[in-house]
Amino acid sequence: MTTAQSPKLILGSGSPRRRDLLAQIGVVADDVRPPDIDETPEKAELPRPYCVRMAREKALAVEAGAEDIVLSADTTVALGRRILGKPADAGEAGDFLRKMSGRRHKVITAVAVRRGARIWERDVVSAVKMKRLDDDEIAFYLGSGDWQGKAGGYGIQGPAGAFIPWIQGSFTAIVGLPLKETAGLLLAAGYPVWKGKT
Repeated sequence: MTTAQSPKLILGSGSPRRRDLLAQIGVVADDVRPPDIDETPEKAELPRPYCVRMAREKALAVEAGAEDIVLSADTTVALGRRILGKPADAGEAGDFLRKMSGRRHKVITAVAVRRGARIWERDVVSAVKMKRLDDDEIAFYLGSGDWQGKAGGYGIQGPAGAFIPWIQGSFTAIVGLPLKETAGLLLAAGYPVWKGKT
């Protein structure tokens, strides 16, 4: 007797952090296809709608077969109504850190799962407090290079974890992929999260 083959999972993200997070729940993508889309916020676009739109547009931009499952996500750091994206250079990363120093900000991660024409979506908003940073701490962090390619110019799972005394929400969402919500979306799309692949 033959068992039905599991659908192919395509990760629409080049983030190694997202691959690592998926591996924590035993999910390994069959292929990784980072989409090439314009990530410029629209005029006066607020952080949460922007993040949701980015995850959806990424999922739609990935080429996939009718039965393939595409998983895409976007993480956005919001300071009030302002979107802090991926810094262009160390100078901008330092500017972001100084703005967040001693303040709370929000980290929004939106996830979109597509199978054929159907899309399942969730977004998770977490609050993060950053301690007051001095010049030496900022200089050390910028010198580490860990800020590169990270929304808001920092990653909580790296050296900047020492700057974060308090969070409210989902740690895995702050890293880049809320595992509880992602597992639920994959299951809804027919991916056997807890059963392994056949």
